[in-house]
This record gives sequence, structure tokens and C-alpha cells, in this order.
Amino acid sequence: MPDLNYFVVDVFTVEPLAGNPLAVVMNTCGLTTERMQAVAREFNLSETTFVERRSAEIERVEGVRVRIFTPREELPFAGHPTLGTAGVLKAQAPETLQGDTVTLALEVGPVPVRFEESSAGSAGLFGEMTQRDPEFGAELDRAVVARLAGLHSDDLDPALPPQVVSTGTAFAIVALRSEAALARLKVNQEEATAWLHERGARWFYVLAPALDQNQDGTNYRARMQFYGGEDPATGSAAGCAIAYLVARGAVPSGARVHLRQGMEMGRPSDLFLSAKRESARVRDVRVAGSTVLVARGQLFLP
Repeated sequence: MPDLNYFVVDVFTVEPLAGNPLAVVMNTCGLTTERMQAVAREFNLSETTFVERRSAEIERVEGVRVRIFTPREELPFAGHPTLGTAGVLKAQAPETLQGDTVTLALEVGPVPVRFEESSAGSAGLFGEMTQRDPEFGAELDRAVVARLAGLHSDDLDPALPPQVVSTGTAFAIVALRSEAALARLKVNQEEATAWLHERGARWFYVLAPALDQNQDGTNYRARMQFYGGEDPATGSAAGCAIAYLVARGAVPSGARVHLRQGMEMGRPSDLFLSAKRESARVRDVRVAGSTVLVARGQLFLP
């Protein structure tokens, strides 16, 4: 086995010990899938990524091969692992950059992450990923959604029906009237998981207009409860959410939304989202944020 260097970064934050933590393991071509899953369980973060380097010629055409694991399973796509891994590659393997962009070869296909110059004194590396064009699934029964989320039907926005949306991983997007309703969220995980699976979704992604909503209506709060816990920042779901909001006319095409997540957990996260609508089609789904390095080390595996 080659040396298995790893990095721990916090994603969607400019401050260490906030945002969503991620472990990125480098030089993993010799690891089996089972070994990767075991390492992900060892880190026990919401996700761990494994970078499988290939020849420069292949990486220029296809991108850098990356696999994403939760402590329980492999995922075809996830947002903060994509952004965080690209940030590690930019800093630690600058040969992966093509101009200002690192492209990751994920299970869902190539995902480019473009980086901007950080402002003076900023600890964060700001990047923006372009996700797959959205696929819109079934609209969901409001009363059932409210019950499974531990809410009342009146808490849901009457103009925005819950709907399954995917830009690589399918979420049930649920829009609420207020932050007060969002604060009461308590998903019945066992029942909700089975019910959502039958409808083609993994988890609820629940959002509400922020108390400090601006005139353009582009400040939001969000929460995502899963695996019996809660996620500080969910970039894949945020891409689904902005696609949904633009498709429904709740956010103007091309406008940048500032979405905050993780407040209830003491890990505030800042996500910046946009999407464009052309006729009936939503495209150019973008999710951006900053990544900061927290730790580095080496795995000692036989």
C-alpha cells in the first residue's frame, strides 16, 4: 500500500470547527471498496472521500476519480464532499487544476468546481460546483409530509408543494412558512425513510425564508435530519432546493441565494446557490461556499 495521507476540512465555512467536516483520503488506488467503507466508519463523519489518482492524460479528459462514503454506504454524489475534496486537490495537488477549475469524476459523472481568489485575510478557499441538471419527481402529500416531519400541515408553504428533486441524489424538498416552524422539525426517521424510498427520495430537505429575509427573497434557512442525526450542511440537497425554488418562481432565475444551515447544531454553514430557468427547463445549478483545512495525518493500514 502507498502512504495513505488524509486531510480533514470544514466545508461551507471560513471558520474552523464550523460548517460540515469532511475527511479526504489520498492515493487510495490500492484500497478495496470494503476497506474504504471501514475507513469511513473509522472517521465516523457524515462523509469521507477517497481520491484515486490516474494518469495525467486521463485526468485531463475525465477528471480526478473520487468515491464518497458515509459510515454506512457509498453515495453516487454529495455536495460538501465534492466541494471539500476539490479544495484539498487545489491546495495539495495543484496539477489537477485546469485554469481555475478542478473536475471530479464521480459516480454520477464529471462535476467541475471553479475557484475564486480569496479575499485578503480570508482563511477559506471559495469554490463553486456545477451540479447536474435537475430531475423533478413526484409531488408529495402535504398532510403525510407534515406528520412525518413532526409538523402541522399549516406549517408548510401553501404555494410550494413538497416534491422529489434530484441533481444526483434525490431529496424531498419541503418549503415551510417560517423559521419558527423550521425550529420544530423532528423527522420520524424510521417511518419517513421507508415512505420516501417508495417515492424515489432519500431524505427530507426542509427550508424556510430567513427572518432577515431581503427584498429579493433570497435569504433562506434549511435543515436536514438523517441517520438519526442532523447534517450541518447538505450541498447536494441545496442544489435540489435552488432548482425547485427557481422552477416554482419563488426565486428569480440566476439570482444568488444565501442559505444557512447547521445553526441548531452549533456548526453554522453558509451556502450560496443559483440556477437558471429557460422556458420549462432549469439548468446551470450552482452551489458555492468556502473550505478550510483543519487537520492532516496518515493512516497506518496493513
